[in-house]
Amino acid sequence: MRNYDLEFLKKFSMVIGFLMLVTVGLMVAAMYVHDQLPPEINPDVAKRTAERIAPVGAVYAGTTGAAAQAAASAAAAAKAASQVAYGGTTDGSVIFNNLCTGCHTSGAGGAPTLDKAHWAERLPKGKDTLHKHAIEGFTGTAGVMPAKGGNPALTDEQVIATVDWMLGNLK
Repeated sequence: MRNYDLEFLKKFSMVIGFLMLVTVGLMVAAMYVHDQLPPEINPDVAKRTAERIAPVGAVYAGTTGAAAQAAASAAAAAKAASQVAYGGTTDGSVIFNNLCTGCHTSGAGGAPTLDKAHWAERLPKGKDTLHKHAIEGFTGTAGVMPAKGGNPALTDEQVIATVDWMLGNLK
């Protein structure tokens, strides 16, 4: 190798080394700058945090406070009603036709149909017992009645109205 080739290799190696140092320096600077930026917050996490630390109550004062209180009560009542099955109706036929008819029309699982002969053993126990079994559920020798017909969104009043409707429509 000639002398100028060795000289070139020395200078080229120095340039490569310098570029490697610059690259490492830029990487360290980028990490430092990245650590200085605030992290992005997931909107779902922010929403859950806001709900968790929301005040338990509110202060209502004066006429605007009374209006706000009435609006809050109406919103709470609407939210509660929307979570009740079948819009909170106590029309037994609506609930029967949407939920109970699956078993009580075909007799599936030992469910009594709307025939008086199937209710002969049950009727002497009284309405209160029938209501209790429909609300809490019951396992008998003939079959199983799930609590609230398998729909926990039903209120006790809805279940009672449906049982009363069924008893009133026995053939």
